[in-house]
Amino acid sequence: MAMKAIRLLLPLCVASAALLRAEDLDLTLPELTVYSPRVANQNPVATFAMPVSALRFEPRVDIHSRNFAEGQADITIRGGIFENSGFKVGGLTLFDPQTGHYFAELPIAPAMLVAPNVLTGFENAIGGTNATVGTIAHGWRPIRTSGFAAVGLGEYQLAQGEIYQGFRSERAGGGYRFAGDVAYAYSESDGSVPGGDHQLERVNARLQLQGERSQTDLFVGLQEKFFSWPNLYTPFGYPETEDIETLLVALNHRIDYGAGDFLQFGAYHRRNRDEYRIPAFSYLANHETTVEGASIEARRGLGEFVLNVRGEILADELWSTTLLSQPNTYRSRTMAKVAVVPEKTFSLRDGARLVAKAGASYDDSNRAGSALSPVAEIAWERHAASLQRVYLSYAESTQLPTYTALNSAPDGLFGGNSRLGRTTSHNVELGARFALENWTTEAAVFFRRDDDLVDWTYQFALPRARTASAVDIDTTGFELVARRAVGRAEIVLGYTALAKSADYGAATVDASFYALNYARHRFTAALIVRISDEWLLRIDNVARIQEENFLRTIGGDEAITSALGLAYRPRAMRGLEVSVQADNLWDTDFQDVPAVPAPRRQISGRVSYAW
Repeated sequence: MAMKAIRLLLPLCVASAALLRAEDLDLTLPELTVYSPRVANQNPVATFAMPVSALRFEPRVDIHSRNFAEGQADITIRGGIFENSGFKVGGLTLFDPQTGHYFAELPIAPAMLVAPNVLTGFENAIGGTNATVGTIAHGWRPIRTSGFAAVGLGEYQLAQGEIYQGFRSERAGGGYRFAGDVAYAYSESDGSVPGGDHQLERVNARLQLQGERSQTDLFVGLQEKFFSWPNLYTPFGYPETEDIETLLVALNHRIDYGAGDFLQFGAYHRRNRDEYRIPAFSYLANHETTVEGASIEARRGLGEFVLNVRGEILADELWSTTLLSQPNTYRSRTMAKVAVVPEKTFSLRDGARLVAKAGASYDDSNRAGSALSPVAEIAWERHAASLQRVYLSYAESTQLPTYTALNSAPDGLFGGNSRLGRTTSHNVELGARFALENWTTEAAVFFRRDDDLVDWTYQFALPRARTASAVDIDTTGFELVARRAVGRAEIVLGYTALAKSADYGAATVDASFYALNYARHRFTAALIVRISDEWLLRIDNVARIQEENFLRTIGGDEAITSALGLAYRPRAMRGLEVSVQADNLWDTDFQDVPAVPAPRRQISGRVSYAW
């Protein structure tokens, strides 16, 4: 196993060292649009950028995509499955109650968002809702008077374009400024394989009130997506299509008091309509879900203590032509969460400090029993030192299943299970942050036990695509993220190692599509090289050794996937960028999701102008 890892990772390490040798040129480039500082290529090849685009090569996130991530993507964190991960914008948890396959349907232009932060362990247990492994957290980006427009063409008849414009008042009334921004994006392509075409469109508008310490955002977004792909969700060898329309209306208000103290609250309405087809079977399923949510969270110093509190309520409803309620199931639900965590800091010698946090979260629902989940963390911190932080934490979190798992007929194409209940996750973690030889590094080792996790499994004897099954699963892992800037190059390296032990009880399970589809070893390398004052090279890489899965029919269990981009930014026309980019550079046929064909290598060009 060690030799396999070395064989996969060695080419990336050699390339990284070669690019970092030259330290004699310090260049200043015009400001780039950065959606995530941990990846090199900020825009995808096959379409326009979405929030999920910044996660494709994220060291702490593994995306299992069907075709391209912006079409359909399952977000997995630390070996979890697509329904263990949550999304948070501002203080609001955004999700889809039908299926986790639609969790990443966020109709928001990335230019309106702050770079994502990956919450795990203790942070996820407090900061997330109905997510047991991790939460992708975004903030709303402050608006300034600026904009950009871009058009792109590529292989497989790709045509795409987008435009963004922000406006901010110059005069401040009562210490406040009014601002607003709008965005529009469109993309279409025949796809890199037969039956892989798409047509995507998104429109956004936002109003913002900016204070010296506060920001209020009112957002409206609509996104329409049609895409097709062979074996999209079934392993029968036929193209399947999705036609999705997602509407989001959100209001968020945040006040920052300094010293880390803040108050944030808001509310949202999300509607997701989906038409799913398997033309070869004359199979058609229509779904519509609505979610209304509200939250409040705060961190506030109270004498010698700091109090961290969070409360959120989510109400959802499902309409469906196929998810008929089975006995003891339902089509509407309300969930609520309250978390209270006191915090105290003890001063130590030489400027160090000890920070202790302990509390609990309480989850409840009108459709399931409640759960009290304890959390605790103790951390040693010293900012002016090589070793900056060491922490030990324990966190519990819970989650309720989605309607596809609950309400699908037991003998249908997707076998449901009305007996599924609340999943409970227990996470123990030891981690550190340190600076060494100009590297900024974060590392953690963790053990997580998931009780009654909802997985989708396969049985030889049954004709259906998959069956919802409960599993008790233990995950042991190690993760490391390191970043360094050297002369004209920046590099971000990531490594994750995972080991699992699963118990499906009395259920017959021949293979797992999700819980046992994980990378035992995963290495990421993002490189940005300033070749000159006008040329920029961007390289993203992922090397993996995947757990064996007999449903993965092509591509094996080892793969290197890379994206390469070359950009020209002429000094004579500041703001102009002409770029060419290749995705799946080595044309690997590794299947992210077992039995789902991989996209082919694709090359596209893009011209953008920012002002």
